[in-house]
Amino acid sequence: MALYECVLIARQDISNAQVDTMGDEVSAILSEGGGSVSKREYWGLRTLNFRIKKNRKGHYLLLNIDAPAPAVHELDRRLRLNEDVIRHMTVKVEELEEAPSAMMQKNDRPERGGRRGDRFGDRPERGDRPDRGDRGGDRGADRGDRAPRGERRPLREGAE
Repeated sequence: MALYECVLIARQDISNAQVDTMGDEVSAILSEGGGSVSKREYWGLRTLNFRIKKNRKGHYLLLNIDAPAPAVHELDRRLRLNEDVIRHMTVKVEELEEAPSAMMQKNDRPERGGRRGDRFGDRPERGDRPDRGDRGGDRGADRGDRAPRGERRPLREGAE
């Protein structure tokens, strides 16, 4: 049997219990075809990046599946017919991960500082800035169309 991962997004107006029931229905469909669901993760009600069938949010559900191809095709067919499912995707994988998915793992990134906290701590002070090439120094000296600083040029020929 082949290994698959299936992620489905259910409508925002159904309850968590209905999403759990939907997961049970998926398990029943696969068991009819000779397969099984080894892991089921409910990721919660999450905001979508764009509207899908007039929904701004959706219940996400991840399923790790061990089933033959005909059972997975039947699952896809029934998910397309289910009005509570707004999107689903099933992908064949080489092996199933037993550990929690990336969505369920705790965020291990360190806390970011405030607006003026550590984020700006490494910047040099205004007078200590390194040379920035052509941006620093006397800016008008290398431009031929402008007068050097402190000197005025007439606006047109012959006028003062």
